[in-house]
Order: sequence, then C-alpha cells, then structure tokens
Amino acid sequence: MSHTETPDTLYRIEPAGPQAASLGESPLWHAQEQALYYVDIPERQVLRLHPASGELRQWQLDSEPGCIALIDGGGLAVAQRDGLWRLNPQDGSHQQLAGAPYDAGRQRFNDGKPDSQGRLWVGTIDDARLPDAGLYRYEGGEFRLMAKDIVTSNGLAWSPDQRTLYWSDTKAHEIYRFSFDAASGSLGERQLFASFPARVAGQELATYGGRPDGAAVDAEGCYWVAMFEGQRLLRLSPEGQVLRELHLPVRCPTMPTFGDDDLRTLYITTARAGRSAEELAEQPWAGCVLRVRVEVPGLPVNLLRL
Repeated sequence: MSHTETPDTLYRIEPAGPQAASLGESPLWHAQEQALYYVDIPERQVLRLHPASGELRQWQLDSEPGCIALIDGGGLAVAQRDGLWRLNPQDGSHQQLAGAPYDAGRQRFNDGKPDSQGRLWVGTIDDARLPDAGLYRYEGGEFRLMAKDIVTSNGLAWSPDQRTLYWSDTKAHEIYRFSFDAASGSLGERQLFASFPARVAGQELATYGGRPDGAAVDAEGCYWVAMFEGQRLLRLSPEGQVLRELHLPVRCPTMPTFGDDDLRTLYITTARAGRSAEELAEQPWAGCVLRVRVEVPGLPVNLLRL
C-alpha cells in the first residue's frame, strides 16, 4: 500500500494472507524481515507471513504457544504450556529456557510481551476458567508472579512513557492499569481502566459488544483492543473513553499489532475455532490475519534480553 492515503483507503480492511488459523494470536512485526510472526494456539504452530509476497512459513511445536517475542541477538522466545522456549527460525532448533511456573496440567501461558528494559511479561489462562491465573515477569532466567486472581490474562501493553502497564481479564470483560516503574519492573495498585457488559443468557451475538482480548498502544498513548465475539476493534483514550470503533468482517478478532515501515498498518489476528458452519460460511476471512491502515502509528516492539 502507498504511504500517502486518501480517506477511502483508510479503514479498508482486507486479509493480509490466505492462511486461516484455528486461533491466531500474538502478532508481532519484525521490521528487519518486513514480516509478521504470530501463533496458532490449538494447532501448536508459530507462523511467519511476508505480506508483500504472501509467503508463509510454519514451525510445529510440542505444546500450545501463548505468545512470542523477538530476542535481542536473534531468534524468537515462545511461551508455551510447558515453559519458555527459544526458537531459531533459520534451522528450526528449539531450546527450553525455563520451565512453567505453574501446574501445566491446569494452566498455560497466554498473552505476553517484553517491556522497554527487555524483561518478558506473560500471563496465564486457567483451563477450568477459575480465577487462578496470573501475570509473570521473566528476568534473569526466572519467573516471578507479579499479579493474580483473574481467569484469562490478556491485553498486555505499555503507555509510550512506560509509566502505565495495561492488563485485562477477558472473562471478566475488564481492562486494568497499573502504575509501572520501568527501571525496577515494579507495579503499583491495580485499577479498573475500562469494563464492558457481559453477554446474558439468550442474548443474540449481533447485540453483544464482545470481551477484551489482545491489545496494542499507539504513539498517542491510545489503547487498541480486539473485542472477541464483538466483531470490532476499539481505540480507547488514555482515560478509557472509546474514541473509535472499527467494525470487522469476522466475529472473533484476537489481537492487533502495528507494522509496515511507518507502523501505520494494524495487523489483526482472528479465530475460527468453535464457530458454527453457518457463521464461517458468512465470514470466510475468519481465522485470517486482517490488515487496515490507520492515521496514528504504533510503537516499535521491545526485545527480550536474555
């Protein structure tokens, strides 16, 4: 796409590639490769899409990946059910960095990202949908529990000044924020940032706004969040107000990230697992990575420092 857009080309949503994931997650833009990495959780795959050529590569794993991060010096960190691993995309080698800091028979890693100092923050999801999941910080080869008492850890992102960390519980339909000290990696008290109505029994999906899943922050400090089952992407102000709503052609977006040379293309992973045959027939892009141009650029990704 051109880097100078008219109003018609902004918000034109299209698939970035043909591959439909069962549950696409954790999109990550690799600036040097001009490629998008992401995972398919139930299929136990890491994928790399080169949008300009349409080329797609896949790496098969032994357990479900929740998220990925670029490692300073090369390679990918993959937070899997059974721990943290280092994947070398060049030769496919796979080395464990740390075991899981939880009972892998009951939980797995989910959403996560490195902070500006190179520490990895990654949350968990509880298989039984109990509020036993938490948020961990990986530093110096060890995991430390930093926050807890939620069901589905998601929405991890930082404000541009690194003074606020965002975190959400998808099941609770809530997004939180913490004061954050970048130098020490410490968190302040958890506060409610935004909340959304839960779906009630018998409510039609068409009238349900969805629940907050993965997210990304742009250069103005606004929080872009995928609303799972809500068929929309929201841009929230630093105060939690909805500034923009992008209606999507699929029911289940999972996470946005910023990419391309100017970081003004939002790439959005989506899901098709568990959807009805009727819905999939109406939404053929379900599971594909979508892309859309926006006015405000995102922030460069942070690297994990081992």
